[in-house]
Amino acid sequence: MKQNAQLTRHTGTVAATLACLLVAGCSAGSTTDGDSSGSSDKSDLKIGLNAEPANLDMTKTAGAAIPQALLYNVYENLVKLDQSGKIQPQLATSWSLSKDRKTYTFQLVKDAKFSNGRPFTAEDAKFSIERVKTAWTIAQKGQMSVVDTVRAVSPTELKVTLKKPSNDWLYRMTTRVGAMFSRTGVDKLATDPVGTGPYEVKEWNRGDSITLARRDDYWGRTPHFASVTLKYFKDPTAMNNALRSRAINVIGTMQTPESLDQFQNDPQYKVIEGTTNGEVLLSLNNGSGPLKNLKARQAVRYAIDRKSLLETCWGGRGKLIGSMVPPTDPWYQNLNNDYPYNRGKAKKLLKESGVAGQTLRLRVPTLPYATACGTVVKSQLEQAGFKVKFDQLEFPAAWLSTVFKNADYDMSIISHVEPRDMQTVFGDKNFYTRYDNPEFRALLQKADQGTQKEQITYMREAARLLSKDAAADWLFLQPNLMVANKGITGLPVNAVSESLDLTGLGRS
Repeated sequence: MKQNAQLTRHTGTVAATLACLLVAGCSAGSTTDGDSSGSSDKSDLKIGLNAEPANLDMTKTAGAAIPQALLYNVYENLVKLDQSGKIQPQLATSWSLSKDRKTYTFQLVKDAKFSNGRPFTAEDAKFSIERVKTAWTIAQKGQMSVVDTVRAVSPTELKVTLKKPSNDWLYRMTTRVGAMFSRTGVDKLATDPVGTGPYEVKEWNRGDSITLARRDDYWGRTPHFASVTLKYFKDPTAMNNALRSRAINVIGTMQTPESLDQFQNDPQYKVIEGTTNGEVLLSLNNGSGPLKNLKARQAVRYAIDRKSLLETCWGGRGKLIGSMVPPTDPWYQNLNNDYPYNRGKAKKLLKESGVAGQTLRLRVPTLPYATACGTVVKSQLEQAGFKVKFDQLEFPAAWLSTVFKNADYDMSIISHVEPRDMQTVFGDKNFYTRYDNPEFRALLQKADQGTQKEQITYMREAARLLSKDAAADWLFLQPNLMVANKGITGLPVNAVSESLDLTGLGRS
């Protein structure tokens, strides 16, 4: 099955920001051409973000901040997502799939080089794919478990044979697990990433910024900006002020939606509003504590007035979806009415559960949406009879250690921004949600191995089962809210991938 995949890499599209845990933005210029930045060097780009990476090794460190900064910019994949969510070539020029749907044959570019000077070949691709299974430690490594063998046929041809047909595998190759690494460049990934991309990490001032520099020896199309600084803000108001004072050039994901009016009414700026993959979860610990009880989890879902919550804590911006599937995925269905707000039902179920009187620990990361929505969740649950202790954990270190790694919580609030992440978040009983349902995992397996029509059918059934089990409460889908100097081009309306792709940004 030949894919219609011409070499269209770096064509000026932006594969999207990572929304919700992250904030991205772009570009410098002068007021004479519609860009209000005070920077004198128009080839520089300054980006405001709100979640700094703990380190730069995405093979061992979870979270969205690392691939947001590095994927498609420092690291490249065989294939990537464009802004519409379609798979496009990157280091592969084309690919084909065997009749039994198990063997992919990739034709690779001939002239790509890593930033350490070594050429990229099929042996590096083989090394990178196999290394996910042997050396990676984050949950996403399981997405490569379907791979049986990898063979470098020649320096520019790669064959990957799967254990069974998989609708999902090629899509996963557009994410962090599909990043290509140098065989001689993986010793210091936490501080010195080595990739084939158009940028390399020039400087990291911890707690402040990461600077990417454009490579003179890059093999592909040269991106517009020679230098990109990713500047991190813990205070969203400070980030807004930085844009107004021309210290940064774009707010990629607005963390104070109520502040949009000040930019919408100013001709110096443009506001972009679209959608993301960022499902904001009220995560529930299904494996231990009071919420191991189904009726208690159902009571939580009935107790949350999601429409009121969205208006109160996020300015009404976002979409109520009721599931782990955003509208940009083909198996989306609106499950918002599965547990409509009903305080009376919540109180009844809480009483029947036998856990009334026990205190639920709501432990949220110090991220604007989580802390703002956390106070609303606490209030609504207490009105339904729950006892709630509200803790704010420093992000990323404390939250990742306490909640994500050790599951020492009853409830949390976090936006899961990785694309098509229902399996990652709920398909592994050891993941921090501790959801363990063999029927759910069987549905995922049927979806992956079936026809495309069957994939949609089974994925929808899996999403409905998650909702029925009250495995979490889906508060809302984060919007892609960006504010930029009006001269900046190439900004995405929808955030559909893990990457903030800098290669298509420019200035008019």
